[in-house]
Amino acid sequence: MNTCSYVHLDPNRVASLTARLLSQDSVDALAETFKVLGDSTRVRILDALARAELCVCDLARLLGLSDSAVSHQLRVLRGMRLVRPRRDGKMIFYTLDDQHIVRLFEQGLEHVEERTRALLAAPVRLKPRAAGRRR
Repeated sequence: MNTCSYVHLDPNRVASLTARLLSQDSVDALAETFKVLGDSTRVRILDALARAELCVCDLARLLGLSDSAVSHQLRVLRGMRLVRPRRDGKMIFYTLDDQHIVRLFEQGLEHVEERTRALLAAPVRLKPRAAGRRR
């Protein structure tokens, strides 16, 4: 394992950074939010809800899931305040909770697309054949 042979300690800088670091409660809440976003079914639901307000049955048909599976995932997303319900008579429609969620989703997607473009643009390097090996 590599370690630094030179220890550089700037007490003023460390104190300044320490004062600006996230609180443990904020760290835990943010980690929990990203954990919830780490499920592909929930990402698909958020993608659909970023485009339109939908009820459970429409989400289920759109995504090829059962109503109960969608309801379960919506309960998790509601608990994290990522989506919110709106009642219209007997129907309940869901949408993303607010613009913060829309921006978080858009920025995550932008990051993924940038990474994908970079991978596609990278030159393909073939491994040279080992000497003495024949096909």
